[in-house]
Amino acid sequence: MASFHEDERAAQALAGHVLGDIPAIRPFMPDQHRTFFAGLRYLFVGAINGEGWPIATVASGPPGFVASPDPTRLSVAARLAEDDPAAPHLVAGRAVGLLGIDLSNRRRNRANGTVEGRDAAGFTVRIAESFGNCPKYIQVREAEPLARPPGRAEPLARLDPAARAAITAADTVFVGSRARAGLSGGADLSHRGGRPGFVAVEGDSLRVPDFSGNRFFNTFGNLLGEPRAALLVPDFGIGDLLVLQGEAEVDWTGRDAARFAGAERSWRFHVARGWRRPAALPFRWSPPQPAPQIAATGAWAD
Repeated sequence: MASFHEDERAAQALAGHVLGDIPAIRPFMPDQHRTFFAGLRYLFVGAINGEGWPIATVASGPPGFVASPDPTRLSVAARLAEDDPAAPHLVAGRAVGLLGIDLSNRRRNRANGTVEGRDAAGFTVRIAESFGNCPKYIQVREAEPLARPPGRAEPLARLDPAARAAITAADTVFVGSRARAGLSGGADLSHRGGRPGFVAVEGDSLRVPDFSGNRFFNTFGNLLGEPRAALLVPDFGIGDLLVLQGEAEVDWTGRDAARFAGAERSWRFHVARGWRRPAALPFRWSPPQPAPQIAATGAWAD
């Protein structure tokens, strides 16, 4: 099986970094990934709604709430809130993208597949793709469980002042994407990090720099064939989550990115709708320790 689907290979070609058929993506999880997932307190989840739009959320629990009964399955013992906009779409047969990331040590692994089943205790995923990611641009944060009474999800027809403030203050965001119909890959969720202000807000559009990473171009490959995407913006200070859906377009020329230190290219995200989820992250987070790569990057305001 080829490591990359057609659109991922096209994105690599546009970026000038064609990797070929390297054994980068496995159809099973190696034991170290299975152990890694089992030690997590939180798991970032990308789903696809009934109209084909990506959507994203976070599941959480004590270490062991994610378990791997065998190399092609992960079980997630977490009940999502009823008003979580992703919750109705984590049902059997739907594509799901899982990002396991430990912010305390910058380790991250992805496991994409299909929801195999769901019950009152959580959901199980049949894994189709498993691969690791580098630790670049991840800000170190320690998490301690903190019982916060969550508020009801607030629908957003457009970005309000509070949403704009949360985005411009963020040093970490997550991008949900999906492969277009007919290609392998399904749903995917990836991490993006930078200095606060690395995501610029321009009306109801966002401008995001793209830094050198693992050169797989999984997210951008998906966006080539299917521009609909999701953005998940955590506010680690108060525990809020901002969930956005919109369409993305990549500037492969690098002209816009030339104004941003450290960026190779940039992309825009045009917000179609969103939700604010007050106190949805049940943790107290330590102040961030910036990733070493951040020193060579900037913010759009610069």
